[in-house]
Amino acid sequence: MNRPEPIQVVKQRRDAALRALVGGVPYIRFLGIAFDRRGDELTGVLPFDEKLIGNPGLPALHGGVTAAFLEVTAIVTLSWAMLWDDLENGRLDADALSPETLPRLPKTIDFTIDYLRSGLPRDAYARARLNRSGRRYASVHVEGWQDNRDRLFAQGTGHFLMPRRDG
Repeated sequence: MNRPEPIQVVKQRRDAALRALVGGVPYIRFLGIAFDRRGDELTGVLPFDEKLIGNPGLPALHGGVTAAFLEVTAIVTLSWAMLWDDLENGRLDADALSPETLPRLPKTIDFTIDYLRSGLPRDAYARARLNRSGRRYASVHVEGWQDNRDRLFAQGTGHFLMPRRDG
């Protein structure tokens, strides 16, 4: 009987895979989006930066930044769900992962966003829920908040074309 891997090794493998996934998209780096991982659950984090303000008179986050943040959170969460099984079952070597060797990202078919209130000049958070994820198509709902998880400032729903999986 094989002994289970030490938890630190498992965490390092998961964190390396997430870093490779997020690090492969220049726009994610430009916006400064990061992801907090707790097990298989991801929370997108958009740290406040003055360049993200669209209306300095209010001031409020730019609507395009808000939409991009929610869409990125949906795509990364969907991609993470695809990678999770391969990573946990040893079909994917996390040490060999890089943006070049990762599977392709899902492509957006459509993304609808509801702006519920102005995004304030502070950190924002988002979490996505997979409504349906099949071999060819996925539907994802994502919610964004700032200070209070129950007080959303935006939410979105997206439909995505899933990349072909070899195997």
